[in-house]
Amino acid sequence: MRITVLGAAAGGGFPQWNCNCRQCAGQRAGTLRAQPRTQSSIFVQGDHGADGVLFNASPDILAQIRANPVLQPGRARRDSAIAGVVLMDGQVDHVTGLLMLRERGAPLPVWCTDAVADDLTGGFPVLRVLDHFCGVQRHRISIDGTPFEVPGVPGLRFRALPLSSKAAPYSPHRDRPAPGDNIGLLITDTASGRTVFYAPGLGEISPAVFDAMHGADAVMVDGTFFTDDEMPALGLGHKTARDIGHLPQSGPGGMVEWLDRLPPATRRLLIHINNTNPILDQDSAANALLREHGIELCEDGMLIQP
Repeated sequence: MRITVLGAAAGGGFPQWNCNCRQCAGQRAGTLRAQPRTQSSIFVQGDHGADGVLFNASPDILAQIRANPVLQPGRARRDSAIAGVVLMDGQVDHVTGLLMLRERGAPLPVWCTDAVADDLTGGFPVLRVLDHFCGVQRHRISIDGTPFEVPGVPGLRFRALPLSSKAAPYSPHRDRPAPGDNIGLLITDTASGRTVFYAPGLGEISPAVFDAMHGADAVMVDGTFFTDDEMPALGLGHKTARDIGHLPQSGPGGMVEWLDRLPPATRRLLIHINNTNPILDQDSAANALLREHGIELCEDGMLIQP
């Protein structure tokens, strides 16, 4: 399989448009060694096909398509390599880009859980809005482990696992998590048998989730915050990383500890990195710590072939 990282940042991107924290201001001024990143999304193809699956549709999707010609093969007057969209949750930074795909000439195939479909027809009715344009062909993602495939994308199989995280702020169960609010996905190349576990939003690692990570050839997981108190310590909010559904990298029980428990050959990557996270600074102690533990940071445009 071929995975193109379209965007590697959390909501707001990096630098964030209205943020003048050390990270954002330094990146703009050129005084910080850090790559800019758009909001998180990946595009996954089989080894022998042009079309693929878009995982989440960020508000930056149009810029991401322009930056990655693989999404625009140009085979016809109106064309796209996006055979379908898989939504990991209903967060604004993962679904707003669906509206940018409204010019599609046929209903847009969208895979999501029942919980996400409810939110996207209720509190944030993106799917209902699209009915006035291209329309949506919604497919149900089961959280009982039933595998599924996306037509037009041969050689790939997907299996969802429910995650402990947070529903979108507009969801009626924002503070009462429901199974299917957030999912991780095992992506399997059916020819080689190689697998990737993808989970850009991950609040805690359950035994089932760790089993999936342990059995994967590569993991692409939540890299939002380095410390649990990152936002409060910077005076940018009152909630901790765990309060808003993200497992920080550092500290007891943090992501680094979990990734250290994986087999040595497992490729470890962080995605959905918040603009405040010091790992973005290539000269920081936090970035050096990740390198010591064999953990990579996803960057826009990165090609991953597990």
